[in-house]
Amino acid sequence: MKVCLIYPGIVGKGFDSIGQGMDSGWISHGLAILSACAKKAGHNVSLIDLRAMKGWEHFERELAARAPDAVAVTIMSADYNPAMRCLELAKQVNPQVVTMVGGAHATIMPHELADNPIIDHIIIGEGENVFPEALDKLARGEAVEQIITGDHPDLDAIPYADHNLFIDEWRAQGYAVTSPEAPFVQELPPPFVTMIAGRGCMYNCSYCQPAERHIFGRKVRRRSVANVIGELEMLRDQFNFASMMFHDDCLTEDREWVIEFCQAYRAAGFTQPFFCQSRADIIVKNDDMVALMAKVGLRGYFIGFESGSDRVLRFIRKGTKRAQNLAAARICKKYGIAIWANYMLGLPTETKEEVLETISMLKEIDPDYYSPAFYTPHPGSDLYDYCMENDLSLITDHDSFRRNPDEAKIKGVDYEWLNWALGESQVRTPTNRLKRATRRIWRRYAQPKKIIRKLRRMILPERNPA
Repeated sequence: MKVCLIYPGIVGKGFDSIGQGMDSGWISHGLAILSACAKKAGHNVSLIDLRAMKGWEHFERELAARAPDAVAVTIMSADYNPAMRCLELAKQVNPQVVTMVGGAHATIMPHELADNPIIDHIIIGEGENVFPEALDKLARGEAVEQIITGDHPDLDAIPYADHNLFIDEWRAQGYAVTSPEAPFVQELPPPFVTMIAGRGCMYNCSYCQPAERHIFGRKVRRRSVANVIGELEMLRDQFNFASMMFHDDCLTEDREWVIEFCQAYRAAGFTQPFFCQSRADIIVKNDDMVALMAKVGLRGYFIGFESGSDRVLRFIRKGTKRAQNLAAARICKKYGIAIWANYMLGLPTETKEEVLETISMLKEIDPDYYSPAFYTPHPGSDLYDYCMENDLSLITDHDSFRRNPDEAKIKGVDYEWLNWALGESQVRTPTNRLKRATRRIWRRYAQPKKIIRKLRRMILPERNPA
């Protein structure tokens, strides 16, 4: 069966944006894995990535040229509008085409999609097993239910993600892509790749849960270290990657897995630098694990500091404290690990004084990278329900589910002042600016080879040409 997977993620950078940072430079692992599963079952799979299209007319031409039997669209809440437009055009191009949707929004908000005549089937949860099974039935002319409930597959039993699905499509659309995905920090040179080692999160933050459990179940499931190393070896053979990143919500929550991975990573000959997500409390409690990770290639942690107020941290059920945030930053600096600081401003019940606590915390942490967001109530989370119950949400369009800090999200927040706070949160203290400038100069000039060359030029007279 000919199936066309569609990635609709243009709310950030728009059409014709491949390679422009995270929004437009990374693959969808969900689609890449579904592609591998469908191909394994014998189906013909192609991809249309809206980010590689010039516009809607280009999308229509591509869809007509490929003439798929089915189109399958992944939907995050922020991608709802372009996803619906894709489905409308698919039915216009071929009224008989079978349309399927899946992804986080489909799983959390199926009632928003169930009565839509342009949607034939909705896959809820994980689709690695049920998606190819549905394609098999359709190919045989058998009936397929509208709501298809996925199961939780054995992560070691499913194929590796089809990384070529995206890079081949980008190149086919005229992009001169040299890196499988777009590197985004100086510590991670191209060719750069990303991967996922597990699914789920054991923590209970109110801005995420229980949505995550609805998708992946209550328990965290992680691939075996051998399986992860196997995919990395495949990526090394295919792309000779120079750096990589884990997408896992919290790679470091299983200490024994991390230690085993570090040992296997080094034993397999990998020296490539990598980033992953962690938590302040984990870092503080596992100094030796952090040291080991740094030794084998860890160059940066994404850390959800979220707030500098202990009251706010309790309110959002983060499970960490301000003191742990500060201590984790000190440990990272001790081992030369870059800090990507995720934090939110404008949370429900947050006062201006508590925002100032976040700002003061960030000035003390002095992260390498700032990643701020205005709190955005996302469907499926307890904090979203709180906002709806208290009539706080200002979101009237799906596009606004982006975590961008440039529009009002909830009532009761002085966003004019919050924009000042956003800017101030990223102003380094004079002392920290001086420290960073000194480190840059030291890294640039205090290298043994450079020092030797300079000494030679100073000691040995220049030879004049004969």
